[in-house]
Amino acid sequence: MKVSTKIYRRFTLAPMMDWSDRHCRYLWRLISRHAVVYSEMVTTGALLNNKQLERYLGFNQAEHPIALQLGGSDPAALGACAKLAEDWGYDEVNLNCGCPSDRVQEGKIGAILMAEPQLVADCIKAMQDSCDIDVTIKHRIGIDDMEDYADMCRFVEAVAATGCNTFIVHARKAWLQGLSPKQNREVPPLRYPLVHQLKQDYPELEIIINGGLKSLDDCEQQLQQVDGVMIGREAYSNPYLLAEVDKRLYNDKHPIASRCEIFKQYMAYTETQLAQGQRLHYMSRHVLGLFQGQAGARAFRRHISENASRADAGIEVLQQALNFIQC
Repeated sequence: MKVSTKIYRRFTLAPMMDWSDRHCRYLWRLISRHAVVYSEMVTTGALLNNKQLERYLGFNQAEHPIALQLGGSDPAALGACAKLAEDWGYDEVNLNCGCPSDRVQEGKIGAILMAEPQLVADCIKAMQDSCDIDVTIKHRIGIDDMEDYADMCRFVEAVAATGCNTFIVHARKAWLQGLSPKQNREVPPLRYPLVHQLKQDYPELEIIINGGLKSLDDCEQQLQQVDGVMIGREAYSNPYLLAEVDKRLYNDKHPIASRCEIFKQYMAYTETQLAQGQRLHYMSRHVLGLFQGQAGARAFRRHISENASRADAGIEVLQQALNFIQC
């Protein structure tokens, strides 16, 4: 059932393949009530050719507001998957036009689509026509030899002509030949001013900036220029970064839970998941950075890393790990 949620994308958490799964998102939600969470990218083929949709689309209702990110380039397939996103209760569906990996390029998915703005516009229109939830897009400032700002504007204008209003912009180019996906997150220089200029030139659009943000101070600085920010790997490696998001960015002054309180809540969630047949490792890997910088954090991480992958590992692994932390 669709849960009606007004999405305020002032602070968003990035879709990250193999990382931002439902367990990770649940942990993030325990720390921030307001951050918008994005699923890992799911391809249209995975959804339309697989009867076990729970694997790809299932999430905990506590995760709202939540967006499903799709990968694909066939308008009809994307429209069908946008309808699935709505039927499964997502608040938003997002088209990936930023991923640079060889695997997705071969299927005409991700950043390679920036070379075909009209095709992307057709995809977005098909998604809009198929559902009543927000349809958004995530892209780079450009790819390969695109003329940076001018070509990005042509891309944005084509998509905006469909009525799409929300653009999440990774402030780096993607070099589709010669750089690995990891290098594409680090080597091309960050060019925040291009994203700031995009907001100035298209004030009617919601512009969210992504790439290289490490702290809430960074986020607050960016929010002077754009409508929202998106953080990825920093929030994964140091999830307690989110502890002050609600207070500082949403003016919600509810009491901030301690790391230990968050961990105990997550242990309760993990115990429930274990009872449903999940393996401990799938949940425990997401909390390794929760106590970053705290006394005992190294021993905490080591205990979990060495014991959680056992086939018979149970909640006692997390209970024992907590003994290394002063709670």
